[in-house]
Amino acid sequence: MKFFRNKIVNPLLEFIKDSRAIGITLLCCTALSLIISNISGIGVSYQTFWQQHFDGTANHHTHLLFLSLPNSPLLIINDFLMAIFFFLAGMEIKRELLEGELSSFKNSILPIVAALGGMLMPAILYLFFNHHNSSTKGWAIPTATDIAFTLGIASLLGKRVPVSLKIFLTALAIIDDLGAIVVIALFYGGTIQLMYTIACLIIAGVFFLLNKFKIKNALLYTVSALVLWYCMFNSGIHATVAGVVFASFIPAGQLKKLEHYFHLPVYFIIIPLFALANSIIIFSDNSFNNIFHSTVSWGVIAGLCLGKPFGIFLISFLVIKLKWANMPDETNNMQLLGAGILAGIGFTMSIFITTLAFTTQTEQDIAKTAVFIASLIAMITGFIWLRVFSPQSRKER
Repeated sequence: MKFFRNKIVNPLLEFIKDSRAIGITLLCCTALSLIISNISGIGVSYQTFWQQHFDGTANHHTHLLFLSLPNSPLLIINDFLMAIFFFLAGMEIKRELLEGELSSFKNSILPIVAALGGMLMPAILYLFFNHHNSSTKGWAIPTATDIAFTLGIASLLGKRVPVSLKIFLTALAIIDDLGAIVVIALFYGGTIQLMYTIACLIIAGVFFLLNKFKIKNALLYTVSALVLWYCMFNSGIHATVAGVVFASFIPAGQLKKLEHYFHLPVYFIIIPLFALANSIIIFSDNSFNNIFHSTVSWGVIAGLCLGKPFGIFLISFLVIKLKWANMPDETNNMQLLGAGILAGIGFTMSIFITTLAFTTQTEQDIAKTAVFIASLIAMITGFIWLRVFSPQSRKER
């Protein structure tokens, strides 16, 4: 028992506590999924396992008793489990708005405008490549930032990166998450079902009353949250939005406790499952030829690798010059641009939006591969850039 604890449990706990652990786990799951999906005789079965519909139909919903529910393991992950991920993201956003870097106008103006620039410029570049075809619906794919990977790469640089720049990058990524949530809610839902939408509003009213009268019954909140998710799933609004709605009604005093409770299962169970199920790309002889001749892939790569850094840097530089905001302490312009380069790591959110934007496997594969390529470029370039342009005095001894 002592051997098991010392050799397995303790090292595992140390790994989980490491700020780089989430990114490493996600990268390993993605690589594993890509490898398995391209093993002859196994790849197709692996893909079928995740995408097989329970009732044998091609419908998004299946019926169990009187309930209309997700119809495959992939849909359970993307529509239900990812709602829990968005619940955690929603709590992080709320806490930042109440007591963190976004709690005052002076602190929040720079990451807010930077995040907006970092969403607008990639969308414009994507549409530049795709305005003439039906792939315009993928415009939001390069607007997303993967907070886990971005901060994980920044942490590899240790003291070279000023703490204030890491805080700026965290706040920017959180606002970016909020922007992605809004985009998903507005542009990637289905046909609105009025009765279910009204039910969602009624349940939101229930949460409001629970807050108003300071009722903290965990079972009541949980049941209401599940009913909210079910109504959202059937409303035509993407089901993951339910997680954010629920998070917005969590009492402020409970945020840190719940974030701590959900952190491990979300980042070490749900997100790895998401990577395993959504990183399936079966490459053929023509795959890379198709990717490099696709306007979708060029739009995604240009959006993440060029649109993100220049959108973030240019608007940040402008508001700092106008004295509407201050440069993060001990940070220079080159480091600010480096933070923008790291923000081009799209990964989780970009892949998630890909599954919503495109319906055909070919389109999804091309877009996902482009996200992988762009994110890898952003990781390597951002790391080298910040290492080169950070003051030598910050070297770790």
